Amino acid sequence: MFSNIHQEFEVLEELKDTIQCFWYNRRDYGKQQSEFTVMPDGYAEIIFHFGSGCSISHHGTPQALPSPFIMGLLNQPALFYAQNQLEIIGVRCFPWAVFDLLGLSSEKTDNGVHQFEHPVAELQSVLNDLITTGKIEEAISHLEQYFLKLHSLIATGSLLFKAGAALRKNYGAIPVHQVADSAHTTIRTLERKFKQSSGHTVKDVSGVMRFEQIRNRLWHAPEVSIAALAQEFGYTDQSHLSREFKRYSGTTPAVFAREAKKRRETLSNDFVAFVQA
Repeated sequence: MFSNIHQEFEVLEELKDTIQCFWYNRRDYGKQQSEFTVMPDGYAEIIFHFGSGCSISHHGTPQALPSPFIMGLLNQPALFYAQNQLEIIGVRCFPWAVFDLLGLSSEKTDNGVHQFEHPVAELQSVLNDLITTGKIEEAISHLEQYFLKLHSLIATGSLLFKAGAALRKNYGAIPVHQVADSAHTTIRTLERKFKQSSGHTVKDVSGVMRFEQIRNRLWHAPEVSIAALAQEFGYTDQSHLSREFKRYSGTTPAVFAREAKKRRETLSNDFVAFVQA
């Protein structure tokens, strides 16, 4: 049986305003169909998968997913299914950039999954051949070169990218009016542009980005003070943080921290947002 593997690959400087990283994951789920949950984070993912395929729960029924698909910004956990060996190459994008990068509509879906037609899908067979022969880094390099070409066609000096830079710098813990000021625009214009580009408001995106930071902090340091985190990330108080955390994760930060402490005893220190068994 194959061991579980997760690798992340830093992107070239030219792509850092659009793509946070490329990543590879391999996991063997066994012969029986297994469930895994994807936790919300501050990104949209372009997902290529190889092997026996995977499905997402759609109104309680497994819905088979094509490769590639886009996992948009989530505001609650999503349930997936897989069996046997599943390999994934993910492109972790900033949500305000991914649809512009591909020239696609950001129309919201009820489960966060976007199925689309785009020439990027033609990479599936090339990537599959490389993955099958164990050439992971070569597959990532091939993907990176493709996205460099796409990146050269988008307007990275726009107010959207300036706003995104402010959100990234502050990990989402920044008021909307300050994001607008950073982009030299009005709140109304900023919100309209964000809605068009990501399908979400600035407040939606910043809320998930803050949640992600706190979730990661609790994963790596379960003993950290939740009250201190609330103050650090600009929540009104600990109760406010707990409500928001439960909204995105379905559990409280205290319960998550306890579970994280148990899981870290048997798992790698890396928190994998997309493939978390």
